[in-house]
Amino acid sequence: MRYTSGPGGCQERSAGGISLLAQFSFLPCLYRINMEILMRSNDVLKTLCSLGSQKGRETMERFGITSIQALGISTPVLKSLARKIGRDHKLAADLWASGIFEARAIAAMIDEPDQVTEAQMDRWARAFNSWGICDACCCYLFRRTPFAWAKAVEWSSHSQEFVKRAGFSLMAYLAVHDKGAKDAAFQNLLPIIEREARDDRLYVRKAVNWPLRQIGKRNPRLNRLAIQSAKRIRAQGASSSRWIAADALRELQSKPVQLRLARKKVRIR
Repeated sequence: MRYTSGPGGCQERSAGGISLLAQFSFLPCLYRINMEILMRSNDVLKTLCSLGSQKGRETMERFGITSIQALGISTPVLKSLARKIGRDHKLAADLWASGIFEARAIAAMIDEPDQVTEAQMDRWARAFNSWGICDACCCYLFRRTPFAWAKAVEWSSHSQEFVKRAGFSLMAYLAVHDKGAKDAAFQNLLPIIEREARDDRLYVRKAVNWPLRQIGKRNPRLNRLAIQSAKRIRAQGASSSRWIAADALRELQSKPVQLRLARKKVRIR
């Protein structure tokens, strides 16, 4: 059996192509599920279908995530399920192939970063249809791969909205999580952020703003450089540039951020 998702919820599809609406009268708690049976993608998909809800799909739509191929399951539930499944590269590929939002989120959570290729990253990125799955892949998987830095730069100039967002999402996650990266690596990203600040597409504009703020919160030196970068972006004059700069400067120059960076500077000394 194969499972697909549509406006009516989860569907069970037989080998002959006949679709039957999967009926569930209640949403079972995760602790009641026998996770030992989750050895194949269809078992995982069946479990996901049992956890979906119309209310969850409506919430996704309110946050700008298309629910056409979604079940409406919260992130904490997906993360709990992923932890119980464990890392599995082959299962991740099978779940991604289903096209279901939650299955793809689980795929990003359970895939093995050292098994991921550049081709897989490009293929998955081209399939992004919302900021939700874009950021999930960057957060849980892509940033952990050996190709994260290269893809961040490569995708930053891509014409496709969510692929381009992925480039800047990666930059932001690297700024937060790559504790060993040198300042120079992040400094080299600032001209790219400035270059793309005129892109007024909603999910690109917000993404361009994101690494600028995260880079500027790493340490006092990068804070000064990010503030200078934001001021140059503001001088571009475009509406998206002005929004990016204003939002970044508001945070980077704020008292809480400056106090935290000052304490960090003292600890370094």
